[in-house]
Amino acid sequence: MSRFPEILSDEKLNERHIDFRNALYDLSSNDLAPDNFDSLIRIYTTTKQIDYRNRILKLLYDQTHPKLHSFFELAYKKERYLDMKIYALRGLALFSEEKEIEKLVNKLKGTLAKREQTTPYNYQEYELLRGKNALPFLVEKYKYTSFKDLLEQVNEQYERMPEAFKGHFTTDENGDTVQLKTAAESSKMMRDFFDQNKV
Repeated sequence: MSRFPEILSDEKLNERHIDFRNALYDLSSNDLAPDNFDSLIRIYTTTKQIDYRNRILKLLYDQTHPKLHSFFELAYKKERYLDMKIYALRGLALFSEEKEIEKLVNKLKGTLAKREQTTPYNYQEYELLRGKNALPFLVEKYKYTSFKDLLEQVNEQYERMPEAFKGHFTTDENGDTVQLKTAAESSKMMRDFFDQNKV
């Protein structure tokens, strides 16, 4: 018997309904069968909720059904947040040769370099890229030089940030947030930095 919630298959239901949200977040990748993928892809392509797209990418990025190849291609093009691009890339890597992945990673490196200039204190994005389910996972699983180079670039840019923006949180193997400092500690460190530097 399928453990996929019926509510997620109902195209007429408002996605902002709390039961819809709860069903999506209670879902595990182990609950999925190939006939559920279409419902998740439909939600992904129609929702305006970034957190729903993020959740769906994490649910699907280890699934190897052939119909997901085109989904991950679409997701990689669609996403603007680099962590979500990496999640799409994690799915794409299951279907693509190293040379194809290398081309995408080379473009990502350029985008990442620009981020350092445009948003120098973007610590959240760096932490997500460095999380155990993101670049470190890809480096460990595939051993591709392109993944290693990208992670090295992320780490170098991270290290160039002021200390006030480092070590606030990380993510575990499932992509769940692990707080390393309390919200009050984080807020104080950043507030003190901006006060001292008149930023």
